[in-house]
Amino acid sequence: MFRRLKIIALLAVLAGLAGLVLYGNSRIAPERVPVEFSIPAGSSLKTVARNFEAKGIIDQPFVFVLMARILGEANRIKAGNYLIDKPITAYQLLTKITSGETMFSKVTIVDGWSFRQMRGELDSRSDIRHDSTEMSGEAIMQAIGASETDPEGLFFPDTYYFDAGDSDLNIYRRAYHMMQKRLDAAWQSRAAGLPYATPYQALIMASIIEKETGAPEERPMIAAVFVNRMRIGMGLQSDPTVIYGMGSRYDGNIRKVDLETDTPYNTYTRRGLPPTPIALPGEAAIQAALHPADSRALYFVAKGNGRHHFSDTLEEHNKAVYRYQIKGGA
Repeated sequence: MFRRLKIIALLAVLAGLAGLVLYGNSRIAPERVPVEFSIPAGSSLKTVARNFEAKGIIDQPFVFVLMARILGEANRIKAGNYLIDKPITAYQLLTKITSGETMFSKVTIVDGWSFRQMRGELDSRSDIRHDSTEMSGEAIMQAIGASETDPEGLFFPDTYYFDAGDSDLNIYRRAYHMMQKRLDAAWQSRAAGLPYATPYQALIMASIIEKETGAPEERPMIAAVFVNRMRIGMGLQSDPTVIYGMGSRYDGNIRKVDLETDTPYNTYTRRGLPPTPIALPGEAAIQAALHPADSRALYFVAKGNGRHHFSDTLEEHNKAVYRYQIKGGA
């Protein structure tokens, strides 16, 4: 009797194993590809299996969990974003989520954003781990190993790929080092005779050029105007720097009183560069700051079509202001 029970138990085990083999080799989600799913950090195997069932990827979560445990894979689940782009078996699905065959997430930092805007974008993402939530800008800079204390302008605008659940500090660190790399390369090949003592000063100028320029091809000319003004000790007189200095007081309009109200960033009331960048400049703005156009222009005025008229003299500039700003000519 006992021997018969052992045989029955053995047959049951073998049948169970055969069933698991059949299940592991069964196709899943054949009608729903492509399908994306995410596994948050710290998720248990049971939770993952239930989520698979809810998304229609598998229909037997208990068997999936049992298969993973028998194969010793239950504690090897890796967080991330995943993609099933063709029908696969249950075993292939288990291999995918234990080998970390993830689909990268990405975040795009836009040229001309302020650090506040960049931080807002990272903070809004559910696929990023928010380790910097309680940190000040200065604390973030310290955490990523930066020598600077003010974060403005020091992160290179680009698209960054990452695994879901990656720390926001890692993205800040990568963007910071990318800016250092790009700025250093541009500084090494800079034009002669520029009025910058350090790469950081060039970065400040690049941020102003970024905010002043609507038409990309005008960046070298905008740079030339500001470089020419610095060379003769003339104020930069840049509205975007005034706006930056106004902070939350800026309501979309800049008035005469704003131009006359002194702040560290008001380049109408103060000569030279502001104390920090005012935005995250892109590659083109950095190149323009370090390779301005060969021009004697000291003035520019918006023409109303996203472009500017450039003038060498105040008399010519006043005529352009009348034509484009007062009369409304084209």
